[in-house]
Amino acid sequence: MKINDTVFSELEFDYVWGKDTTIEIFGGEVNISLIVDGDEDGEFSEKQYASYNTLKENWGAFQQSILKPILDYYKPKRSELGYDVSYNEKYPLIESNDKLLESIMLVGIFVPSARRFEGRYIGLTFDCTWDQENGLGLRLLDEAVIDVGYQDVVI
Repeated sequence: MKINDTVFSELEFDYVWGKDTTIEIFGGEVNISLIVDGDEDGEFSEKQYASYNTLKENWGAFQQSILKPILDYYKPKRSELGYDVSYNEKYPLIESNDKLLESIMLVGIFVPSARRFEGRYIGLTFDCTWDQENGLGLRLLDEAVIDVGYQDVVI
């Protein structure tokens, strides 16, 4: 089933609402999946609309603010796995935003059902070179990163 939503545009239902779209990030364009949690009736909440619209409106300025939390997650994860003392090409030393950007790629935006969270909630999922199986996820609440982990952290 397909709908044409006023905020999310055309979405298709396959257990969740979604579509593939293109987004600009860090000076380039990438193809991502936009996933919007909701029932088959295609009715979304005002909180979901506010979450997505606020992210879109602040996307340009917001992009740089996610890099530090990702680095803050990566460095101890690398150390925890022992790759700060023994080399592993999947976990290289990353100390700059430029090096980090070589290692991550946005692949999805998740807009959960509003009844699950207070505030404006969005999840971002990334592919990353250091963990191709689990990827990287960021949970955002009111446009601030509140959790970083594997991709499933956004659910």
